[in-house]
Amino acid sequence: MMAAAALRPHKAPPARVPTRWVAALCAACFLLGVCVVNRYWPVPEHPGCPDKASSDHSRAALNQVSQTREVIMALDKTISDIEMRLAAARAAQAMSQGMSPSDSEGDQGSMRHRMSFVMGVFTTFANRKRRDSIRQTWMPQGDQLRRLEEKGAVIRFVIGRSENPNPDNDLDRAIDAEDKEYNDILRLNHVEGYGGLPMKIQMFLSTALTTWDADFYVKVDDNVHVNIGITRLILARHRMKPRVYIGCMKSGPVVAKNDSKYYEPDHWKFGTEGNNYFRHATRQLYAVTRDLATYISANRHILHKYSNEDVSFGSWLIGLEVEHVDERSLCCGTPPDCEWKAQAGNPCAASFDWNCTGICNPVERMAEVHRRCWEGRGAEGHAQF
Repeated sequence: MMAAAALRPHKAPPARVPTRWVAALCAACFLLGVCVVNRYWPVPEHPGCPDKASSDHSRAALNQVSQTREVIMALDKTISDIEMRLAAARAAQAMSQGMSPSDSEGDQGSMRHRMSFVMGVFTTFANRKRRDSIRQTWMPQGDQLRRLEEKGAVIRFVIGRSENPNPDNDLDRAIDAEDKEYNDILRLNHVEGYGGLPMKIQMFLSTALTTWDADFYVKVDDNVHVNIGITRLILARHRMKPRVYIGCMKSGPVVAKNDSKYYEPDHWKFGTEGNNYFRHATRQLYAVTRDLATYISANRHILHKYSNEDVSFGSWLIGLEVEHVDERSLCCGTPPDCEWKAQAGNPCAASFDWNCTGICNPVERMAEVHRRCWEGRGAEGHAQF
């Protein structure tokens, strides 16, 4: 018996089918099924009742479309599930190797220098004077801006393109000339004003992610005073966390009256009249980690956009495992508020007037706010960084 067992041929372990072949086979079967259905779908004939035959044919066609749509949705769900599992596996592998979950294979291969943060100062074509007031105060220029980037901080004015971009368009030509002079503008492949600020913030994250690899991506309005060094220290405290959303968290009422500038067309989604929005960061300045910026960029086509940018941004994160950090130094008032807090040992990272959703008359007052609230008073340089 032992001899017979020894003479038995050894069975090789079953070959594993590569995952790519499985996906390709599924897609091929689906396409083949569609072709077969289209070729052999039975259409009942009613010679005596042409109207009924036409109606039955329409119903059959609608049923076919419905079934095909269900198959496509099922495949899409399966693909999304595979992508999420793949991302989770990559994150687990990165953590086992002592790296951050956000360090993907592509990032390692590109060898891009990891920045501390990328800050986008949102502006418009008409706000040239606001940009100049910032250049003359808290935002470094020239060699100082390059040195700041060497230390890990990128700051750019963020603006899209005109509705009819062409070499003779005055708006685009003016921005191009301004960028050539200062080299501090990030142009988005986005029509300025189209889709509102929610779409613009999505395009900013997508563009910034492909241009710089950073721990944080920050959005700030062009009528806010920022202390760069303090902002960096705040972000650095949360650097090792993968999913963090930092800002001044608030929850205002949902406006159902369409004569208000804050009217919310989707007010019915928030329940009975008088309800408040969920907690979200105020629009003047907020930041997210790289993982969250990547999530928003990858899913921007299916993320709902409410009428207000800050509400939209908060809604994109509300169902995720995200740490919301309520950082009050990001929403200080203008003098004397920022001065009092600095004297008390709590210097401000950002200052603005709540009643103006930014510094009131920023072109005229930015210099005064900078003189009285700047983190580097009495020291040389633009920021203690």
